[in-house]
Amino acid sequence: MINKYEERLGTERMLPLVFKMALPAVAAQFVNLLYSMVDRIYIGHIPGIGTDALAGVGVTTSLVILISSFSAIVGGGGAPLAAIALGQGDRSRAGKILGNGFILLILFTLFTSLIAYTFMEPILLFTGASENTLEYAVNYLSIYLLGTIFVEISTGLNSFINVQGRPAIAMYSVLIGALLNIVLDPIFIFWLDMGVKGAALATVLSQACSAVWVLTFLFSRHASLPLEKRYMALNREIILSIFALGVSPFIMASTESLVGFVLNSSLKDFGDIYVSALTILQSAMQFASVPLTGFAQGFVPIVSYNYGHGDKQRVKDCFRVALITMFSFNLLLMLFMILFPSTVASAFTSDERLIETVRWAMPVFLGGMTIFGLQRACQNMFVALGQAKISIFIALLRKAILLIPLALILPHFMGVAGVYAAEAISDATAAICCTLLFFWQFPKILGKIQRSTLHIS
Repeated sequence: MINKYEERLGTERMLPLVFKMALPAVAAQFVNLLYSMVDRIYIGHIPGIGTDALAGVGVTTSLVILISSFSAIVGGGGAPLAAIALGQGDRSRAGKILGNGFILLILFTLFTSLIAYTFMEPILLFTGASENTLEYAVNYLSIYLLGTIFVEISTGLNSFINVQGRPAIAMYSVLIGALLNIVLDPIFIFWLDMGVKGAALATVLSQACSAVWVLTFLFSRHASLPLEKRYMALNREIILSIFALGVSPFIMASTESLVGFVLNSSLKDFGDIYVSALTILQSAMQFASVPLTGFAQGFVPIVSYNYGHGDKQRVKDCFRVALITMFSFNLLLMLFMILFPSTVASAFTSDERLIETVRWAMPVFLGGMTIFGLQRACQNMFVALGQAKISIFIALLRKAILLIPLALILPHFMGVAGVYAAEAISDATAAICCTLLFFWQFPKILGKIQRSTLHIS
């Protein structure tokens, strides 16, 4: 039986519905990023070691992103499939997708933790750690990895709460962890004098609370799509469907990690100050990306549900709202970052040399992000519509096909500025290509919509 929360996905006026679904996710993602940035702000101000400690923690970012990106297979692939199934009225299939996704997250945790602990130091050295920063990177990561299961569950299953039309519940799961981390950080880092170890421990405890919140809801009678033991038996067809659609979000997330490896390694040759600057620049980029991520979490379930239900007009209406909002907000936020780089840098460090490095690098690094809202809107629409093959190509285009080669080639011609410029060139090129591809394919996809079973292609 469809409850009132699911029903509104197919009946409420589109503009208020999209914002009702998206704003809690945007707010949650902002707070979530805030606690990540608070980690770095506190670490950057540790007396005597702040700059090296910040670089050390920044080096771990690539591996942390790679580990958490496995949850995107389940959250980014499974949740839209579950929404499509609910739109078709197939609650049994939706339950199987959720149950299989939960088991996959546990398996991902075992795999990633084993690899990361076994090869920690070689990986960190490869990603840009130096003899000055390796100690801080190891201290942070060795504790952070203890919370891998909490990261996978809280991020991988939270999208299934949005699918049920409960964005506020999904928001609380993020807020609980983020606010707790903000409180615990200064206690562990400074009061208990644990340094970067304290920052990692605060993060683990916070993520554990978020995971408990998510599981408590999904196992409760309040969930219209509950997590049930009878649906946890691994099903080959379900798993392949999750992977087919989830590969794109996984590539989007994991290639960020690979890019981090390449950028840090390239910058290490020019000095640790540029690695520290990249940590600040990536934090600024993450801040600008947060509204896009949150808005996508809000509108994707609406598109998927109505796609499964066969309602072309609501699919088009939802995309129109998402595109205009995501492009406009992203443009304004990026312009602020580019025009006031020193203000952003000063929040992370008091080192004048580092602030000056960020001041000239920020416009170079973030220039292409001004139109990135177009790509995120179009790319997430492809995922919401179950277009796995196109989604995979777009995910590979920006980072693997464009950014990584450019980051390796441009420094030979432009010096250290070439490392930063590679990001802007790849962002702008990918955004234009993705937008053109979407408007070419979207009418064809709409033409296939009918009130019957839809297949992932």
